[in-house]
Amino acid sequence: MNGLRLGCGGMAVWLAGWVALGLVGACLAADAVLVGSAAAFEAVGTLRRIDVAERRLHVRANGRDRVVPIAADAEILGSDGKVLPGGLQDALLTSGSTVTLSIERQVPGGPVVRTIRLGSPVPAGGPDGGRTSVGLRPLNEMAAEDEYKGEDGGLYGAGSNVAPAVHLAKAREQTARIVPRDREGRPAPDGSIVLVSISMSNATQEFSLFKQLADADPRKSARVTIVDCAQGGQAMAEWAVPDARAWSEADRRLAGAGVTPEQVQVAWIKLANRAPRGDLPEHGAALRRDTLAVLRNATARFPNLRIAYLGSRIYGGYARTPTNPEPYAYEGAFVVRRLILDQANGDPELHPGDAEGQAKVPLLLWGPYLWADGMVPRRGDGLVWERGDLAGDGTHPSPSGRRKVAEMLLVFFATDPLASSWFAAGTE
Repeated sequence: MNGLRLGCGGMAVWLAGWVALGLVGACLAADAVLVGSAAAFEAVGTLRRIDVAERRLHVRANGRDRVVPIAADAEILGSDGKVLPGGLQDALLTSGSTVTLSIERQVPGGPVVRTIRLGSPVPAGGPDGGRTSVGLRPLNEMAAEDEYKGEDGGLYGAGSNVAPAVHLAKAREQTARIVPRDREGRPAPDGSIVLVSISMSNATQEFSLFKQLADADPRKSARVTIVDCAQGGQAMAEWAVPDARAWSEADRRLAGAGVTPEQVQVAWIKLANRAPRGDLPEHGAALRRDTLAVLRNATARFPNLRIAYLGSRIYGGYARTPTNPEPYAYEGAFVVRRLILDQANGDPELHPGDAEGQAKVPLLLWGPYLWADGMVPRRGDGLVWERGDLAGDGTHPSPSGRRKVAEMLLVFFATDPLASSWFAAGTE
C-alpha cells in the first residue's frame, strides 16, 4: 500500500492510502482521512500519462487511477532532485515510472500538483531539506562589524536598517507625487492609486491574500486599488523580456480590475530566480541583471510608477527541490540591498528621475524583510518559519505561511511613514 507524507503544524504524519482528490465536476472517494487542516501533502504513485496541453496528470495509486491538475509553475524533477530539461515532455517521464507528488489543497479550485519527482520520497531531514535552522543571521539583525561572504549587516548596509538621508529625501519627493489619478494618468480626486505585485508563484500566493486582507481593512484608503500581477512560474528572468507573456497577463489583470497602466504608481517586487547556481557573486549578478531589466520594463509600461518596494524570499531550509533552497533564499536579500544602495550612490542605470532627468527605474526601497532562520525567533518581532508554514515542497508557502507574509505586508503599508501617506485611509 502506498503511503503519503503530510506536513501539519511542523509534524510529519504518515497516512495509509491516498487522500481523496477533488476534480472538476467530480470528487474521488476517500481512501484515507486527511489529518487536521494541512494544506499540502506528498503522495506516491505510478505514472500513467501526462496531458501536456491540459496540464493534467494521470497516475495510479492504491489500486485506483487518479487525474490531478498540474500547477502552471510546477517543478518537474528527476530522481536526483534536479530539474528535468524537458519539463512535462521529458523522455524520463514514461508510463510505469514511480513518481512522488507534492499536492496542494487549494480552496477554491481543488487539489493541484506542485512538484512531480521521479522515484520514491526523500525522508524529511534528508540531504535536500528539512532543516529547522541553517545557522544564518537575518540581515536586519547583522551589525556593521558582522560579515557574510564579504557583506556587512543591515538592510541598508553598515548595520543600518534606515535608508541613507539623501536617498530618503528622494523617496519623500517621489512619494509626494503619488496621488489619485484618472485613467489617463492625470491627478484626479476621484481617481485611483494602483499598487501591483511583480514576481513569481510565492509572491502571487502571498500578495493575493494581502489584497483580500487589505481590501477588508478600514486602514486602507478607498482610493487605493490593489492588483496582484505576480504569476506562477514567472521569476525575474521571465519578466526581464519587455514583451514577455507575464506583462501581457499583468495588463489583462489591470483591465479586469478596472484600472489602467497609467494609474499604477507603486509596486511590490519579490526578487528570485528559479534554480539559481553558483556562489553569491555569480547568482547574485544574474538576479541583479534580471531585476534591473524588470524595473526598466515596469517604468516603461507604467509611466507614473514612483516607488518599488523590494523584498527577498522567506526561509528556504525546508526546501525539497532546487527551486530556491538555502542559502539562495537568504542571499537574495543582498541583491535587494545592492540595488538600493547603488541607486542611492548615483548609479546612472538606476536613476529614479527628477527635475534634471527622466526616470530609468522607480525609486527603490525595502518592503518588509521576510526571512528568519527557521525556528530561531527573530529579534524584535519573534518571526519564525515552521515546517507547517511551507507546502509539501518546502518552497511554496502554505496557507499559514501566506498569512504571515500577507499580514506583514498589511502592517508595513498601513504603518510605514512613507507608504502610509498614500495607502492609509484619511490621506485622500
